[in-house]
Amino acid sequence: MRPREDDAVVVIGAGPAGLTAAYELGKRDVPVTVVEATDEVGGISRTVERDGWRFDIGGHRFFTKVPRVRELWREILPPEDFLSRPRLSRIMYRGALFDYPLRPMRALRQLGPAEAMRCTLSYLWARMRPPPDQSHFEGWVAARFGHRLYQIFFKTYTEKVWGIPATEIQADWAAQRIKNLNLRNAVLSAMKPKGDTTITTLIDRFDYPKYGPGMMWERARDLVIKQGNEVLMECPVTTVEHEDGRATAVVVGADGHRLRLPARAVVSSMPLPALVRAMDPPAPPEVLAAADGLRYRDFLTVALVVPQEASFPDNWIYVHTPGVRVGRVQNFGSWSPYLVKEGRTCLGLEYFVNEGDELWRMSDEELVRLAAGELAELGLVPADEVERGYAIRVPKAYPVYDPGYADRVRVIRRWLETQVPNVYPVGRNGMHKYNNQDHSMLTALLAVENILGAAHDLWQVNVEEEYHEQARDGHEAGTGRATPVALARPATEVGSRTA
Repeated sequence: MRPREDDAVVVIGAGPAGLTAAYELGKRDVPVTVVEATDEVGGISRTVERDGWRFDIGGHRFFTKVPRVRELWREILPPEDFLSRPRLSRIMYRGALFDYPLRPMRALRQLGPAEAMRCTLSYLWARMRPPPDQSHFEGWVAARFGHRLYQIFFKTYTEKVWGIPATEIQADWAAQRIKNLNLRNAVLSAMKPKGDTTITTLIDRFDYPKYGPGMMWERARDLVIKQGNEVLMECPVTTVEHEDGRATAVVVGADGHRLRLPARAVVSSMPLPALVRAMDPPAPPEVLAAADGLRYRDFLTVALVVPQEASFPDNWIYVHTPGVRVGRVQNFGSWSPYLVKEGRTCLGLEYFVNEGDELWRMSDEELVRLAAGELAELGLVPADEVERGYAIRVPKAYPVYDPGYADRVRVIRRWLETQVPNVYPVGRNGMHKYNNQDHSMLTALLAVENILGAAHDLWQVNVEEEYHEQARDGHEAGTGRATPVALARPATEVGSRTA
């Protein structure tokens, strides 16, 4: 490992964004130090292992519309380490399984003629008298599907995810998740001639590292170290020093140990509020208030070992059934046979929580009992067929799109861009933006180019109109789980920054 240079770039966080930035800087012979607060790399994209079972936290499909991200995946891992996996996700509602993403015409047929008529009338009413307030999730979706379909296929799951009423979730979230899909478009598509080549389709396969997504980021860490750079684990950031309009050093430490790392630039994937609070001298009161107002939703997975014959083909089942607390159920064996053991599979029940709430504070044994009971209640696997279980807690998994979040982010962004323009927030938590893995990587790639003199607006990543798993015939499809992606455009105003 080469001696650390005072003009090194400090990268905060060893998740997809941080390690992508570090690896790209290393390829350009820029000295880098990566600091990671935990003892694991990969962030939410890590692979957790317990007793030889491997768990993918949240599930990560490897497909993207961004060629350079795809090329980077292949550069980090050789082709033989990827599996081509079938894509299947469905919605469970009162014991029945519906396509996900929702195919409205097929869903209406499955609901039966009486319920389909109610849903259609509800939609027509919404077209004649649209909800007066479409700034929130409920109004936005009800205007495009009708209130009855919204109640069945959107409300329950969405409120499980965020833990707040759908009227408090901003329409930004709906616009990212659903885009141009609505009942009218579905009807028109169903009426098009079969030979119409403009009809969109859903991707039916994706790539997947055979030992889970953490395999990618463990290898990326090794490549960064091989380049002669450092990856320091269990080094939480305490301070980002700045003066004369530039960040000058990052201070890390725990248990009384302190290390000061001079920096020519800082790439930060730590939570945006934590970055603001780490600034020394402190940010002004209005910026600190904006940081304090940003919220996150936390996450836990309860992984249950069951016989292979109790499994299902889906990667996920989204649970819209009222009365149970689980939000999604993964089948880890459907992601990769290398995650599970012969004759068994492992089902991951996903709960969306707030750190410190009742579920978060439950013991692992209590969580396993709860999950086994809900698995049986859903009719998926009898509770007595669950052989063992494991609980994995993930803080700050999802940035919350609540009222005022965009204004708070804007306040923070403008202050950073004017006071410390050599600090580059990237990734999901770093930008308080629901970026998927490929979005996070793209923000890191563009940040590296900005450090070297470009002027990309990183905040334009993940704002285009096309749905992530949809593609017109002959076009690439997909970007992550449930949001779209856009290539960043050169900045013209506030986003224009150089190191």
